[in-house]
Amino acid sequence: MNKVNTPKSSIIVPLFLLSGLLTIIGGCSTSETRPVAMAEPAEPVTIAKTETSPIAIPVPKKEIRVKASHPRQYTVKKGDTLWDISGLFLRDPWYWPEIWQDNSQIENPHLIFPGDVLTLVYVNGRPTMLVNDAQHRAIASGNGNVKRLSPTVRTSSLKASIPTIPGDAIRQFLTRPRVVTKEQLAAAPHIVASQDKHLILGTGSRVYISGEIDKERVRFAIFNPGDELRDPVSNELLGYEAKYAGDVHITAYGEPASGDITYAEREILIGDRLLHEDRSKRENQYFPHVPDKDVDAQIISLYDALFGVAQYQIVVINKGERDGIEIGHLLATFTKGDTVRDRHDTRSNKKVQLPNERSGLVMVFKTFDRVSYALTMESERVIHKNDAVQKPKF
Repeated sequence: MNKVNTPKSSIIVPLFLLSGLLTIIGGCSTSETRPVAMAEPAEPVTIAKTETSPIAIPVPKKEIRVKASHPRQYTVKKGDTLWDISGLFLRDPWYWPEIWQDNSQIENPHLIFPGDVLTLVYVNGRPTMLVNDAQHRAIASGNGNVKRLSPTVRTSSLKASIPTIPGDAIRQFLTRPRVVTKEQLAAAPHIVASQDKHLILGTGSRVYISGEIDKERVRFAIFNPGDELRDPVSNELLGYEAKYAGDVHITAYGEPASGDITYAEREILIGDRLLHEDRSKRENQYFPHVPDKDVDAQIISLYDALFGVAQYQIVVINKGERDGIEIGHLLATFTKGDTVRDRHDTRSNKKVQLPNERSGLVMVFKTFDRVSYALTMESERVIHKNDAVQKPKF
């Protein structure tokens, strides 16, 4: 009997195994095997079976949960945010990129402007958001097939588009440092006295500043030295929270230097530090998304709050860039359950640990090496310091 040479890269599969494999895959078929019908088309991910024979398997699409009470149309108003508008239509507002219809008239389809009319329709069984009447008419006349419009020019500044989240809540955090090291705090120039010997200072006060000042600058931000930020588990010092208090204009360099306070947001005190603005990249648009990996963090500080925070207030968490935290990460907060004694168990009178209860949803908008700042997007109950912060599960 003559031997048949088989290439090394080929694989011999028995017919009954091949038939079963095709049934499982569902997307492949032969003339003898009927393909299994799929409920929806899905984006394929290629996994190499051999060097020359890849197999495409379907990946489930994200579940887009539309609110039963959503409006059919909505006209964008000044003061709206993408988060708020998406919350009118979707149970999970961060999924708006999944329903936004590609708009050939706009360079960035995620930018919408006051006066735009939004319509939620279904295309091939999936919810889709259309922008402006021309597209609405196209979808209506095309029986579900979106007609691409001829390109036209539309010029608008980024500032004119509605923001992803309320900009006023976080604007000051984007231009000024918030977390500093012990060394940075010690090296920063500080206010040693005022002209009128006042202890509490405000706009118009003449102050005297000790320390090395960058003579290339005349304007500095003033910060109150804040509390230590420590990891609640390891007790590691993560940095110091510096709270912005105002601005100062240097009028004369020397030891001490002289300056005038040009703006005061809060009380400025003797001993407050001078720091320059943060010149790192500033985000104009945020795209909330769930982290790929699990997160195990805690809230270690409440900005300008003593007891708790609610929607659109700021929290600090004990994870940062070194832990894989990114701008836009959505994280769920959980209030730790109490430990109670089961007084109705007469035999043991044992203690019972109650489960953690979800308290809200926060979005990271500013990251440092070891900590991050997050804006509270949703608060089901008051969010406290030491609340757990985790990857949300829906």
